[in-house]
Order: sequence, then structure tokens, then C-alpha cells
Amino acid sequence: MNLTGKSLIAGKWLGEESQTVFYAFSPARNEPMQQVFFNASAEQTKLACSAAQQAFLAYRRTSAAQRAAFLCAIADEIAGLGDALLTLTHEETNLPMARLTGERGRTMGQLRAFASHLQNSSAVLLQEQAEPNRQPLPKPAFTLTQLPLGPVAVFGASNFPYAFSTLGGDTAAALAAGCPVVVKGHPAHPGTSELMALAIARAIETCGMPSGVFSLLQTNQVDLAHQLVADPHIQAVGFTGSLAVARHLQRTIAEREQPIPLYAELGSVNPQVLLPEQMAERGEALAEQLCQSLLMGNGQFCTSPGLWLVPEDNAAFAARVKAFLAEQPSDTLLTPGILRTYQSQTQSLAMNSRLQQLGLGPLQQSYHAQAMVFAVSAADFLANPQLQQEVFGPCALMVSYQDQTQLLTLIESLEGQLTASVHGSAGDIAQADEVVEALSYKVGRLIYNQMPTGVEVCAAMNHGGPFPASTDVRSTSVGLQAMQRFLRPLCLQNEPSQ
Repeated sequence: MNLTGKSLIAGKWLGEESQTVFYAFSPARNEPMQQVFFNASAEQTKLACSAAQQAFLAYRRTSAAQRAAFLCAIADEIAGLGDALLTLTHEETNLPMARLTGERGRTMGQLRAFASHLQNSSAVLLQEQAEPNRQPLPKPAFTLTQLPLGPVAVFGASNFPYAFSTLGGDTAAALAAGCPVVVKGHPAHPGTSELMALAIARAIETCGMPSGVFSLLQTNQVDLAHQLVADPHIQAVGFTGSLAVARHLQRTIAEREQPIPLYAELGSVNPQVLLPEQMAERGEALAEQLCQSLLMGNGQFCTSPGLWLVPEDNAAFAARVKAFLAEQPSDTLLTPGILRTYQSQTQSLAMNSRLQQLGLGPLQQSYHAQAMVFAVSAADFLANPQLQQEVFGPCALMVSYQDQTQLLTLIESLEGQLTASVHGSAGDIAQADEVVEALSYKVGRLIYNQMPTGVEVCAAMNHGGPFPASTDVRSTSVGLQAMQRFLRPLCLQNEPSQ
């Protein structure tokens, strides 16, 4: 498929008049790609937001069935892009084709899941009947329903080019709720973003939706992101990325006359708690499983297991970590910037005299990321809060604890997390009820005897957590409840019968 390098704004591909351009980067070849992408302008950003507001006046009046058909049409158009989509995304990210095929399926699946939810749910949440004879005053009838917020700004993520990007969970949830979407595409995969925009443009035409219901802004410029969240038409923001960027966006949002929510999913170290009986029985197997989980996506999952809390008697476990990592090939990270940050962070850890290098993977190319696992005592970890910082890539920290009292102290010291796993026998878990309770107050999802990588798209999923894992502990960015971020309650009192 031929790319234009342009932004899609209210049904039109715009961009050739841009004064600046950028290029995608091929991690596998370690060089820029040839396709030119035009940076969206301030005027085009304003146009996209204005068109979204105009579209909202019509889109909010569509029925649940119409929006469901629209979401299914988008999924069908993604499927219609065929292997050309996978091939281009593989070139832009170097993510394995099998992984991309699965992620594409997940992305279409979550669109269809929201469609099914719309077809089987009601806008009415609660109803209370009138009591006209109540004394001393009659009670009116009440109906609690919901309304869409309005246009939503969505920021694509680098590490999930389909599921958390242009037509990912934030976009699907907002469209399902009745909100138009303006997407700031991620510059790490602009070609992928354009093809996804082409898919929804076709669905808009097929379903007769207003053209401004979706726009894609292509850019590698920071200023445009701030202009987008500051635009008065935008009523909420969905963001997946770093804490530093989220803080900058929050400052811009705070300057608005009208405050709006920033729903940001910011990553985590996803602590893995290994309890004594399980460690004694399955220590080497757990070591291998943790390494495999760490290397999924080369450590570039927001649910990657970056912190392992293990009993002090861990010689066999540590030996297996060292041996397993030494056998694994190195791989690229998504962008040169991510690689530079990873190298800087791991070099800092390697220079820390309190840390021991437990395992080290081979480095087959200078532009690959070298997998690393470091070890530290619980006392030294507690004395160095900076060790809690997430390292985005194939790096983990093993912390050795003496007893359950020290383990509880470790958990109470942790920041908010997206997930945590408890690996233990039935006896382990029964004896560690205080540990499990403390851990539950640190996370949005507590996992038993499974690795954290992978997020199921289902009604009961919660993908969020206490700050700094996310900016709103009450919300999720995955699963059917993600719609609630883009809806607001409306109470109807004494509504006339229809």
C-alpha cells in the first residue's frame, strides 16, 4: 500500500504544505526509513478539534446499535488491510510477526467486544419509582443515566502499535461511549498509524458517520501535544507513556479554564513475590519463567516483571537466571531514544556498588539491548528508593528478603503498580495473608502463580493502579469498564413517560 505521509483530518488527508517533516526508523536495520511524514500544523490541530466538536453534535445522537455496527466495521477494515499492515509494522518496530498477528487480533477483538457490550447493555444505570403518597412530601421518579463527555484526545503508545495506539483501547472505548477522537500518532510507527487511519476512514464512509468523528495528527513535535490537550473542544485525554511526559501534559491541562481528566497509564515494575515453599519446590522453574516473561517484547511491556522479591536461600534460582540469560539472543528496542535511556539506566545500575550483576545476556549488535538482572539485599533496596524506578527494557532487579516481616516492609515501601504476582503454595499464601493484603493496596491487578505479561481484554479486567502506575486509580485502560472514563452521569428527575 502506498503511504501519503499525511494526517487525516475530518475526512481529508492534509500535510504537504508542512514546513517540517520526519521519518520512521527501522530498528532491525538501525537506520531511518525512506517514507516522508509531514508534521501536522497548529492550524490543522485546531481544525481537527473543531471538526470533532461538530461531529459530536451528531455522533452523540447515534444509537448503541449504530455505534456497535461502526466498531465492527472498523475491525473488518483492519482485517482488510491484510499482511501489508503486519509487514510495515514489523519494519517500523522489529516486533516479531507472530506477536503483531496476535496484537492485531486483540485490537479487532476489543473493538468487537465494545460493540457486543453496546448491544447488550442499557444507558439506564438505576431507576427509582415515584412515591406520590409519601409524607410529608411526595417522592419524584429518578433515572440515573450517562452521557458522553465530548471529543477525546488519544496518544498512541510506542510499544503496542495496534492495541494501545491509533485504533487501540482508548479510541475504541471513546467511540463506544459516543465521543469523537483526535489521535496524536506515535512517531515510532507513523506508517502503521496511517494505515489504521485509512481503515477507520473507510468505516466512517460505510457507516455514514460524521467525518470529524476521527482525526489522526502525524507529528514528532512536542508542542502539538500540548496544543491538543489545551484545545477547549477536548473533554478528556487517554495517554499511555512515561510519567515525565504525563506530568508535562498535566501542567498544560491545569492551565485550561475548564479542567478535564487525564487518564494516563504510566507503567510499573510489577513486583513478583516468591514465597518460601514455592521457591524451594519450583525455584529453578520460576527463574526460567521470570526470564521468559522479562524477555517478552524485550522488556517493553508495561507489565514486564522488573522487580523480583525472593527469599535469601536462592542459590539455585540465581544460577538458573544466570545460565538462562546467557543462552538468549539479544534484540532491538523500539527506538534509538528508548535504547539510549535503557543504556544509561543500566550503566547506572552496574556502577552501583550495592548491586551484584546476577545475569547478563549476550550482545550481538551494538544497537541491541543487553538483557540484565541485578541482585541486591532488602536492606540496600530499602535504603535506595531510586531502585524502584522502572527500566523500560529487558532489565530486572532481584531483592533478597530474610523473613516475612522484612518482605512486608519491602511491599509497604513500594510505589503504586499496575500488577503484582504472588508465587506460592496454598500453605505459603495462607501464612502470608498480611503480605497479600498489603500488596493488594499497591496494585490494580493482583495475580496468583502466573506471570504478569499479557492483559486479557474482558469485562472484569482492570488495567490501572495507584499513582504513579496511573493517574486515576478508579479507572482502567483495558476491558469494557474503560468506557466509563468517557461518560458522565445524568440524573433525570420526574421524566415524563415515553
